[in-house]
Amino acid sequence: MSSPVENIFKDAIILNKEYDTPIYVQIANQIATAIQQGIIIRDTKLPGTRRLAQLLGVHRKTIIAAYDELHSQGWVEIEANKGTYIKTDAKLDNQPKASSQESFYAQYPKSTGFTFRTSSLLDNPYDYADYDIYFNDGQPDIRLSQAGYFSRFYSANLKRKNNQNQKKISNYNTEGSEYFKLNFSKYLNESRGLHIDKSNLLITRSTEMSIYILCQVLLSRGDFVVVGDPGYFGVNMVLQEAGAKVLTIPVDDNGISTNELQKICETTRIRMLYVASHHHYPTTATLSTERRLHLHELAERYGFIVVEDDYDFDFNYEKTARLPLASANRHGMIVYMGTFGKSLMPGFRTGFIVAPENLIRELRKYLGIIDRQGDILMEQTLGEIIEDGEISRHLKKSIVIYQERRDFFFDTAQ
Repeated sequence: MSSPVENIFKDAIILNKEYDTPIYVQIANQIATAIQQGIIIRDTKLPGTRRLAQLLGVHRKTIIAAYDELHSQGWVEIEANKGTYIKTDAKLDNQPKASSQESFYAQYPKSTGFTFRTSSLLDNPYDYADYDIYFNDGQPDIRLSQAGYFSRFYSANLKRKNNQNQKKISNYNTEGSEYFKLNFSKYLNESRGLHIDKSNLLITRSTEMSIYILCQVLLSRGDFVVVGDPGYFGVNMVLQEAGAKVLTIPVDDNGISTNELQKICETTRIRMLYVASHHHYPTTATLSTERRLHLHELAERYGFIVVEDDYDFDFNYEKTARLPLASANRHGMIVYMGTFGKSLMPGFRTGFIVAPENLIRELRKYLGIIDRQGDILMEQTLGEIIEDGEISRHLKKSIVIYQERRDFFFDTAQ
């Protein structure tokens, strides 16, 4: 394999035998120019004479003459039995000093030479906020995630050659792993009271990717979208970047205020409502039964889309979890999205969208543009974890520990 320096010489040195200038002088001059321009930086070891002769298609003696010419001009130092190095002197003081870990190329520019559109909407507030303690969205404890166990599933899928699972992998296309969607749809039906099959599923990478694709298909610039206040800034930024006009409604202990939502609907034609009915972000409030019924009524009456984000359904510390709004999606007004495997290591997570088949077909077109390949091995692994029942056993064990930690933190903070 060619080294970075060799690649530079192959690209930077162009020889013309029709010129009156001798070939060795052409080589020496072009190397000197590359040094002056910072393409080759100081202390760089040049290729051996035989190797450079091969690269440029000339005789070795021509390269020896070129190196001698560079030496006489003060550009290089020739050390016996070691090689030829770019010389460190006053001419090169503005150049960076190379190390074994640095590129042989000059420093990359810090900014573009052209203008482009920037957006403050996509700024992460945590990058600028002044805080002493940072509470993130929750990272799984790797000691509980059984990384070794799940990695063995992944490794086994990678090594399989002639079995049914390999056939499942070979059938992968932009629609995702059929095997995973089959098992995952059953899992969602059993755990969330849905009534779907694999044709109602789109597999994404994250909540942000899901909402981005939904915005591309469902929203037009200037559409009104209602969100809770406070809410998830990540989703709000994607909505605004899509050109939506974001309206807010208050959130209390019973979730978003559907009465305030109704007031907006009476004066404004809204296109979409974004809601996390299970655990509102960041308050964790659960939408009450009365407001759930009211929301279904409003969506049907005023014809707006309900995008329900169930980002952490598995993290439920009560005896029974409330079913999502999508479990009663009889009129096709609710698009259900979330993440699967949030209790696992981040690399084992995946996002998903549940919707009627006609919408899934359109969403898949956009997914094919931004994530055409996906991760078939990971989907296959997650499908086996579901089919094996390991995900349910893992959640049952880990939730107990996470609840103990939550209660301890709450009691300590009092």
